[in-house]
Amino acid sequence: MKTSINVNWTGNMSFETELFGHKLIMDADESHGGDDKGTRPKPLMLAALAGCSGMDVVSILKKMRVEIEDLNIKVEGLMTEEHPKHYKKMHITYQFKGNDLPMDKLKKAVEMSYETYCGVAALYKKAIPVTTAVEIIE
Repeated sequence: MKTSINVNWTGNMSFETELFGHKLIMDADESHGGDDKGTRPKPLMLAALAGCSGMDVVSILKKMRVEIEDLNIKVEGLMTEEHPKHYKKMHITYQFKGNDLPMDKLKKAVEMSYETYCGVAALYKKAIPVTTAVEIIE
């Protein structure tokens, strides 16, 4: 399967793309010569990891008949100091809310996403350490 996108320069440091009918603007902040019209490209890598894995986890938990009230996914990326600046480490924290949530099933769903299903995690973990944690929020 091949995916192809177009990203258009819209002036200064701003770029725009449309992904499956959804417009996305990327830009630098003023201190880096941009106009702060959109998000920065590198944090999108963190969002991609959270979204990819989150969709897996929700789907897996539904199949396990585990009903959650809420799921918040925090992804922290540790950036290098030198150029080219890139993430050298990522940590994902899955925060679940719900009644009588079985921690073993939550951990199993996260593990299955991370080890088997999430294509973003599969790529990232080839290049950098990616760690996970599971929390139940009361």
